[in-house]
Amino acid sequence: FVGAGKPPMYGDYEAQRHWQEITYNLPIRQWYFNTSDNNLLYWGLDYPPLTAYHSFVCAYIAKLINPDWIALHTSRGYESQPHKLFMRTTVFVADLLVYIPAVILYCFSLKETSAKKKASTFALCILLYPGLILIDHGHFQYPLSLGLALWGVLCLSYDWDLLGSVAFSLALNYKQMELYHSLPFFCYLLGKCFKKGLKGKGLVLLTKLAGTVVLSFAACWLPFATDVEQIMQVLRRLFPIDRGLFEACMFSSPHPTALSSNIWCSLSVLIKIKNIISPRTQLKLSFAVTFLSLLPACIKLTVQPSLRGFKFALVTCALSFFLFSFQVHEKSILLVSVPVCLLINEIPFMATWFLLVSTFSMLPLLLKDGLLLAYAVTTPAFLAVCLASFSILEKTSAEDLQLKAFSLSLKGYVSWFKSLPRIVRSLFLLSLSLMGVLSVLSAAVPPPQRLPDLFPVSVSVVSCFHFLLFLVYFNVVILWDSKNRSQKKMS
Repeated sequence: FVGAGKPPMYGDYEAQRHWQEITYNLPIRQWYFNTSDNNLLYWGLDYPPLTAYHSFVCAYIAKLINPDWIALHTSRGYESQPHKLFMRTTVFVADLLVYIPAVILYCFSLKETSAKKKASTFALCILLYPGLILIDHGHFQYPLSLGLALWGVLCLSYDWDLLGSVAFSLALNYKQMELYHSLPFFCYLLGKCFKKGLKGKGLVLLTKLAGTVVLSFAACWLPFATDVEQIMQVLRRLFPIDRGLFEACMFSSPHPTALSSNIWCSLSVLIKIKNIISPRTQLKLSFAVTFLSLLPACIKLTVQPSLRGFKFALVTCALSFFLFSFQVHEKSILLVSVPVCLLINEIPFMATWFLLVSTFSMLPLLLKDGLLLAYAVTTPAFLAVCLASFSILEKTSAEDLQLKAFSLSLKGYVSWFKSLPRIVRSLFLLSLSLMGVLSVLSAAVPPPQRLPDLFPVSVSVVSCFHFLLFLVYFNVVILWDSKNRSQKKMS
């Protein structure tokens, strides 16, 4: 795993182990505070309470197996084979209990994939998405927040709005990055309340939803609610805005190894934004651009709430956050990719293309983690399964790409729409070739001495360009969606 045997930090695996050490050995009031027993500069907790509670549960089990794994101070950098097996098992169990059941139930419940063979193929494609496999099991993180968000989507698809609100509230209380998905959930449910009428059933639903969210958050934060300073300290840990816009973008280091493919990191190749704009102004700028980019989809979803629009809005809003928001880590592309996975059956060509690019965008991180072989195996395998399952290269017409309404609105103005299938197939093959070449160069060719960061920067910029085009595409699909299009219900 990344950082193994490399003090002083040892890597993300050690972060998860250290959180178990802290949560088990220290009282709750010290979990987020800097003390002699809890050095926040050494993998201090910076996720919401539900992550801390999960770490405590894992630590309790670890203590029963081998107390040395979570011994205060002395367990730092612990890397035995039995402990690695234990930690890998905790991720696998989280997959089995939360993420995988949500995926399978979603696929088998969709009306248009009611045939078991087709539903199982759909589920297989989602579960084989290489980005999540490589990050969860290679880079080492837990899939719980994404799994809980999927449960939220599943519940809303059944019109179980209160259960969906609970599931998403738990997701948000596991990782604050679930804010990427928060506006679609809010706008969809608010739109349903408006549709029912805010003087009748809509007001009742709105009241129930508000109460459900408040109670869910209260339950998660209850141990910290005894003191306002406790709550403020947790919030400071969750949102460290003083670090600046480029906290997760390594261009500031002499030799970056992990670059976020968002617009700010890509622009900094040409314009040194951090040298000309103060951190506070950076925060305001990123907020304004992010808000403006996601506004159209949110307005459409609120005015015309539909399950189909909700799923597409999850993608566009998450992608807007990834491209334009504050302190974006390259792993955050998974928050866009999982909603895209849910659309493989509707737009197989574009969904597959996006998921390949999202995995490619994390290449510098994967190389740093020693996951080159895993990347080289899982990515072509995923492409092969999608080609065999959905015949994606044959699904490139305007109708297949959900662009028929848009093309009709441009009829008589844009003649090349007739050539759209050939154009998008050519662009797809060109994109695959470019990603393949850059992957080989990044893995096998030493960069020129004068440009030591050439390959990671190239991966970041190429990925960012792709994501900007995908953002335009998904917004076009949402905004030109037929007003009276029937909502796709679950059976």
